[in-house]
Amino acid sequence: MNTQKEQFVTVIEQNKGIIYKIANSFNTDEEDRKDLVQEIIFQLWRSFPGYNNKSKFTTWMYRVALNVAITWYRKERKKTALMSPISENVIEVLEDDVSIDNEGNLKLLQQFINELKELDRALMLLYLEEKTQKEMAEILGLSETNIGTKVNRIKEKLKQRFLKIINN
Repeated sequence: MNTQKEQFVTVIEQNKGIIYKIANSFNTDEEDRKDLVQEIIFQLWRSFPGYNNKSKFTTWMYRVALNVAITWYRKERKKTALMSPISENVIEVLEDDVSIDNEGNLKLLQQFINELKELDRALMLLYLEEKTQKEMAEILGLSETNIGTKVNRIKEKLKQRFLKIINN
């Protein structure tokens, strides 16, 4: 029978993409991302004995990881108000007089999502991961109706930002 440590290492290895996606969404600096990944894994380890199979492991993992990332982001935001490298990349693309194509749209989408409030950013990350409203509600502790409303409002907000860029 596997020890708790072996079980933990196995499930983290199988689901490490979740950790990296969240860390990438909440941090643009490589060293900060590494620190956040480490903090998420540490908090998952601390919480692992309390996982109780009431929800899927990945749902529980998203919830812990997003809570850690949001807390981390709030602390880091208080320390510095520097512009993110993603914003600088978009500016460089525009300065090079390159038309906004699909790659440009993806960069803009990433920038717009990074500028959202923490909860909205987490919600969009889950939406882009094609999680169901039920899964998102479980992970974020909101009602399914609230999830649907928030997703629609955020999508409309992002659409308006794209239209503003395209029309200028």
